[in-house]
Amino acid sequence: MIRALMVLITAVPVTPWYALRAIWAAYRKAPDAQCKCEEAPRMWSRALLRAAGVRVIVENGEAIDESVPQILVSNHVSWFDVFALAATIPGRYLFVAKKEVRKVPFLGWAADVCGHIYIDRKDHQSALLSLQDAKEKLAREKPTVIMFPEGTRSETGELQRFKKGAFVMAIETGAEIVPVAVIGSRAIMPKHSFRIRPGTITLRFGDPIPVEGVTLDHRDELMHDTREALVALLAKPNTTNS
Repeated sequence: MIRALMVLITAVPVTPWYALRAIWAAYRKAPDAQCKCEEAPRMWSRALLRAAGVRVIVENGEAIDESVPQILVSNHVSWFDVFALAATIPGRYLFVAKKEVRKVPFLGWAADVCGHIYIDRKDHQSALLSLQDAKEKLAREKPTVIMFPEGTRSETGELQRFKKGAFVMAIETGAEIVPVAVIGSRAIMPKHSFRIRPGTITLRFGDPIPVEGVTLDHRDELMHDTREALVALLAKPNTTNS
């Protein structure tokens, strides 16, 4: 439990520090508010990763193109998936997260003012409105939108069924999909566990999947193709030395 204690000791001061910087910049409508909103989650996540003794290795990171809107589709097995992605993704990015995150002191408040998207999984109409908000931000700001289409962390590490929201959004906005396999995070901190072990997380990006010419009638095919691409990325032998 030493690593968990180190992460807790680190999180207590750095969470309000980075969150309040972003909140204050957004509240004042400062010229550098967007920069603060990009910097805060990146630096916060890196601090927690260091405290946990976790390093992140990126494969095929050039798949992320800051000049075009993209939807990054990831598997989800641990809270450390979020930290690894937040610490690594370049440029402007927005997470689509469950609404419960909004209630987390400092973290939820900062994510809210910085434009991250919250989904109420129990309220279909509210979820649709949240996805509409995400679509508008994709068209206006061209960020990388990060989504976990399984909807929740996998307990076993196996890839679960996908929900359709990411794929409908991609078709309606023209944003290409980038699959990314997060490998190694479950060994660091699985679901329902507070124990943290040091280790290595590999972010293995797949090639972008274009949606040009794809209609909503073919969203299931797009979802299937993306899932198969992610399965292949997860199955690829990991040659990284931990």
